[in-house]
Amino acid sequence: MNKEEIINNTIVFVKLKLQGDSSGHDWWHIYRVWKMAIHLAEKEGAMQFETQLAALLHDLADWKLSKDNSDFEIRVVRDWLILQHVENSEVNNICEIIEAISFKGAGVSTPMGTIEGKVVQDADRLDALGAIGIARAFTYGGSRGHQMYNPEIKPAIHLSFEEYKNNQSTTINHFYEKLLLLKDLMNTETAKQIAKQRHQFIEQFLKQFSDEMELKF
Repeated sequence: MNKEEIINNTIVFVKLKLQGDSSGHDWWHIYRVWKMAIHLAEKEGAMQFETQLAALLHDLADWKLSKDNSDFEIRVVRDWLILQHVENSEVNNICEIIEAISFKGAGVSTPMGTIEGKVVQDADRLDALGAIGIARAFTYGGSRGHQMYNPEIKPAIHLSFEEYKNNQSTTINHFYEKLLLLKDLMNTETAKQIAKQRHQFIEQFLKQFSDEMELKF
């Protein structure tokens, strides 16, 4: 089986796994991350095969989706790659990327050891910024029953993954607890440039939101 076949098979596999997702982690999120990862890999000199597979499979072991659902665990990724006859070293590299990719709190370091990991992490984080990032934030918050806004609940800086994972804050607070921090967490120069404009768009949105909440005319 050649690499193009493996990637095409993986696209079908991921589409099936994420069918019906309404949390902002659907196929079209994967598609954007995959295409951005291809672009970043070209600019930054990363290996395309590992980059593309990690981008396509990254949410199949996301803790936000895996809670009480064994279909979203790293073993699912590993088993799929082995079934596709991916080399053991590549399987290990891809799984390491996926296990380390997620934001786990402002006070928690999530470094990547390879350029492929840095590219995929950047691609995923870029999709949490800009207009799509705003839309995904409210989509996810609504899917989890989070309040949109409550001035009595203040943003928090989470110093551990457990704190971040168990957080039940508002969607607006999520911008301050994560999204506004992402610009400075980008690994690659290409992603840093893209992040600047998307970050500014979020700042503009939050200013408009604040003005409307305060009934400024």
